[in-house]
Amino acid sequence: MKTAVVIGGGITGLTTMHYLQKYAQKEKLDLNLVLVEESNQLGGKIKTHKHDEFIMETGADSIVARNEGVLPLIEDLHLENEVVYNETGISYIYTDNKLKPIPADTVFGIPTSVKSLFSSTLISPKGKVTALKDFFTKNQHYTKESSVGEFLESFLGKEIVEKQISPVLSGVYSGSLNKLTMSSTLPYLVDYKNEYGSIIRGMSQNKEKFQSANNKKFLSFKNGLSCMIDTLENQLTSATILKGVKTLDISKKNDRYEISIENSSPISADYVVLSTPHNVTQQLLNNHDLDTEFNKLKNSSLISIYLGFQIPDKELPANGTGFIVTENSDLHCDACTWTSKKWAHTSEKQNLLVRLFYKASNPSYKKIKDLSEEELVKVALQDIEKSLKLNVTPTSVKVTNWLDLMPNYHLEHNKAVTALNEKLTSLYPNTYLAGASYFGVGIGACIKNGKETAEKIISSLK
Repeated sequence: MKTAVVIGGGITGLTTMHYLQKYAQKEKLDLNLVLVEESNQLGGKIKTHKHDEFIMETGADSIVARNEGVLPLIEDLHLENEVVYNETGISYIYTDNKLKPIPADTVFGIPTSVKSLFSSTLISPKGKVTALKDFFTKNQHYTKESSVGEFLESFLGKEIVEKQISPVLSGVYSGSLNKLTMSSTLPYLVDYKNEYGSIIRGMSQNKEKFQSANNKKFLSFKNGLSCMIDTLENQLTSATILKGVKTLDISKKNDRYEISIENSSPISADYVVLSTPHNVTQQLLNNHDLDTEFNKLKNSSLISIYLGFQIPDKELPANGTGFIVTENSDLHCDACTWTSKKWAHTSEKQNLLVRLFYKASNPSYKKIKDLSEEELVKVALQDIEKSLKLNVTPTSVKVTNWLDLMPNYHLEHNKAVTALNEKLTSLYPNTYLAGASYFGVGIGACIKNGKETAEKIISSLK
């Protein structure tokens, strides 16, 4: 009997285990499955917190519905009847001390038509005319390894990137656009420019790819995202799950691996999946031959603050779902989701629930990073008063501080991951890197990565 051990019980590790169990049963393979998680609770950053009438997520608040593998996994787990979709509405950008709507018919703030470009209240007439050069300039040298910021500025102009696109993209990917590659953010932009001669025209021709039925782009569950984690755990009936168990070391023993764990005997494994953060994986392998690549991978920090109020959420702008903040603003936050308006299930009485995000990439972060929870809430309330003109005391609060735990896909990220995988294959056959540190930060990307990792192991076994 072969043994596969997954270290790390976040969504990637759980998805890997789910598909290993499913494929092994289907192929009638004799495979022993073990999952080791240091925390007493599975799910990693995914954890649903409930207080009074409110449902709050410590990590991501939803899953992108169109991502490959998301709906098949939900069907596997028989959770179709638990799925809820986002309420659609207007997203805003907070600029010049005002909320201005992101134009309709845009993707990540990038216009998909000339009409959308000229309807924007975020950029000047000169900025709109400048963006038209996208239609008659050719791509001479940009590739998918180029900076996404430099690429967009080259063809659309600096103003629309700074005032409309950058705030949106920076809300999705931590870090400056000039330090992020297209391959780690929007790889299709180069293809669109090369094929259609224009980014805008390419987005227009392919915009149906970014839309879901009835414009429902994101999904969650009636009782929060932890529902998926709990169901995954409950359905791993053929696996041994070790929670609250710290992995200490991984060493190669002939053609197998010995995994040392705290307060127990070592585990022998034929296959090892490392779905822990890259710095933890680096410590577990403890091989200086891998340090150069591991040290190129970076994390950043994020503070999330939920505030629940006993006032109707209709106090906010009609049909709005939140705002993103431009640089050099009088706010400390980077973005604010109007959670109760975007997700009806999060507020039983439809009272107002908002979530504010404070990223390490924001210069304001240095001023607040060491504040107490009480002081952080005061900062958040000041941001709410300035942006939404509300001066109300919250009845529910949830502060989550992800210190140095948010993967940052900089310009050298993909090259480092490729080189790391090549070395790992040579030094540690049948050992796999998995998770957000390497292959995508969203839950959908983690599900895809977990499934593909399981397929590699099953293929090797067969």
